[in-house]
Amino acid sequence: MTKGIGCPYGTHRVLEPKGVLPQPAQRIDNTMEIYDNEVLINVQTLNVDSASFTQIKEQAGGNPEKIKEIMLGIVAERGKHHNPVTGSGGMLIGTVEAIGPALEGKTDLKVGDKLATLVSLSLTPLVIDDIVAIRKEIDQVDIKGKAILFESGIYAVIPSDMPENLALSVLDVAGAPAQTAKLVKPGDTVVVIGGNGKSGMLCLYEAKKRAGVTGKVICVGRRAEALEEIKPLGLADEYVLADSTDAVGLMEAVKKVTNGEMADVVINCVNIPNTEMGSILAAKDTGLIYFFSMATSFTKAALGAEGVGRDTTMIIGNGYTKGHAAIALQIMRESDVLRKRFEALYA
Repeated sequence: MTKGIGCPYGTHRVLEPKGVLPQPAQRIDNTMEIYDNEVLINVQTLNVDSASFTQIKEQAGGNPEKIKEIMLGIVAERGKHHNPVTGSGGMLIGTVEAIGPALEGKTDLKVGDKLATLVSLSLTPLVIDDIVAIRKEIDQVDIKGKAILFESGIYAVIPSDMPENLALSVLDVAGAPAQTAKLVKPGDTVVVIGGNGKSGMLCLYEAKKRAGVTGKVICVGRRAEALEEIKPLGLADEYVLADSTDAVGLMEAVKKVTNGEMADVVINCVNIPNTEMGSILAAKDTGLIYFFSMATSFTKAALGAEGVGRDTTMIIGNGYTKGHAAIALQIMRESDVLRKRFEALYA
C-alpha cells in the first residue's frame, strides 16, 4: 500500500522544521510505507561516513555496544543516520523490496536488485531493527533494517565482477576520484592530504593518471608506517610525512619537495578537523583546493584564505559528479595493485 505522490526531493517526509529539505532537517518521517514515487530498500550494510564514524568511535571509547547505542539513538531521534556532531551520514547497500507505481518506466531498478545508494544517510529515511556486526576498522555496520530512496535519489547497481563490500567501500568515496579526474590537468603538481586513506588512494591514482609524466603527485600522511605500506603501490612521486593540522609545518614540507613552487591542486581527504590552513598554504597563490572531507569547516577555510591573502579557488566536497560511480569502480578494474589493497582492507 502506498501514500500517493510525494515530492521528488523528499520534502513530504520532513517533520521538523517545515520548509527545508530532508538533509538539513532535524527530523524526518521514517515510516516504511512508501509513497508512489519512492523505493523501499531492505538494508544489509551501512557504510558510515569516515568523519562521522571516527567521532562515534571516539564518543563510545571504541566500545561496540556503545557504538550501537549511539547509532540507534541517532536514528530513533532523527529518522535518519545524521550525525549531530559532524553533520554527515554515509551510504548503504541493500536489496530493492518495493518500487512505487509512479516510478514505472522512470527507473531501471527491479525488485530484488542489489544496489548502493549514492545519496547521504543524512537525508535517507532509515529504520534499524538490529545491528548485526560492526567493522570498526572500515566504518561498516551490518544491520537488519529498511530505508527509503526518493525519486531524485541516485544509486548504483552492485557490479557482478567484484565483492559487494569492496564495491560499497569504493562507491562511498566515489566523488573524490571523479572530481580529481575533472580538476587535474597534464603537468599539474598535485598534493593529496590523507593519501594513504580510502579516498586518498583513489585520488592519488586518478591524479597520477591525469597529471601524466610531466606532472608530480605528492602523498601526505601523518603516520610513517601508513606511508611505507602504500609506497609499493606506486601511486605517488613523493611521500611526505606531515601533520596536516600543523599548517606551517605542512607548507614547509610541500615547499621542500616542490622546490618552493607549491601545488597547483590540493585535495584534502582527511577525516579530522583543523586541516583547512594546511591545505591553503600547500597550494600556489592561485591554486585550487578540493575539500572532500566532511570534517572541513568552510568558515575556517574562507576566512583563513582571506587572512593570509591567498586567491585560491576552494571547492566544497560535493560527493556527486557525473559518472562518479563508473570512474571509481573502473579504478578497481584498471589497477591490480590497488584492487588487491582494497580487497585486503575492505572486502
